[in-house]
Amino acid sequence: MTTKRSAKSVSKSDQEFLEGLIGGPLSLGAALSGIRESDGKSLSQFAARLGISRTHLCDIEQGRRTVSPERAARFAKALKQHQAQFVRLALQDQVRNAGLRLKVDVHAA
Repeated sequence: MTTKRSAKSVSKSDQEFLEGLIGGPLSLGAALSGIRESDGKSLSQFAARLGISRTHLCDIEQGRRTVSPERAARFAKALKQHQAQFVRLALQDQVRNAGLRLKVDVHAA
């Protein structure tokens, strides 16, 4: 997830590259962690920016909690990121956690 390309979605090759770096499928938690670390923010600072607790953010980043599509859209807005990408990642996390081998694709209406 790049922080400067808010008008574009992540391409398939970008996503494959990121998944190779993190050693697995891209999740919203991994994306948030990457953005936070690239911004040099602590968990507490970044959580405050998102309007959640530090422990909640830690749980999201570690994959212990999922995020609703609505909350993912709010996170994208707060971070000036592409809303559809954050919503797609949130939905993909939920599908993956349900054990379904499906791929989510989200497009603006």
